[in-house]
Amino acid sequence: MSDSEPSASVPAAQHFVRCHYCEAQRKATECGSVENRDPEHGPPSLVTLAQCNTCGQALLFVQEEYHWSEGWDELTRVWPGARRQLSIEVPEPLRAEHSEAHKCLDSRAYTAAVVMVRRTIEGVCANHGIKERNLHGSLTKMRDNGLLDQRLLDWAQALRVLGNEGAHYTGKQVSREDAVDALALAEALLDNLYVLTAKFKEFTDRRSARENGSPTHTTEA
Repeated sequence: MSDSEPSASVPAAQHFVRCHYCEAQRKATECGSVENRDPEHGPPSLVTLAQCNTCGQALLFVQEEYHWSEGWDELTRVWPGARRQLSIEVPEPLRAEHSEAHKCLDSRAYTAAVVMVRRTIEGVCANHGIKERNLHGSLTKMRDNGLLDQRLLDWAQALRVLGNEGAHYTGKQVSREDAVDALALAEALLDNLYVLTAKFKEFTDRRSARENGSPTHTTEA
């Protein structure tokens, strides 16, 4: 044995997170983590098991590195009460806006949450190069350009109206139910525009290539 004094153990990392059980922001102690950097399974990810310092319950989080080598994004709880992560097909600035809306919801700032949803919808229009005099006109232009069908336009306009109500003082409070529904509709809108549309194009291109006798490349599931 060495006569030198043993080195002090490294204290477990502490994270400030929203505990599903406490329903509040709490400190949690990291119990272990697993890192994955297999490019065949998407961007690098870091899965962390933590224990709430207040109630002692276990919490599981994931972080991803969307920009490769630019550092981990914020912790997202995946168990219990998982919050579904948006696909990386959704542009990062829009994911950031939507993530901030979720933070407002978690903090019970429901008015701020619907305002952030409105910003997300405005960002969708800007991402498609559309900027009319107001958001109503931009969304209508997206419908006219074939980017939104009538159902998606109705969803987006409803979110715009709710966001306007949150942005202007009316004396009315935005309910938690409206804020939750607004985030869910925004997620569905983003999925339709950036994920399902791309999947459908990939599907039709593959079938068209097959019918025309062109070789197709498939990957194993």
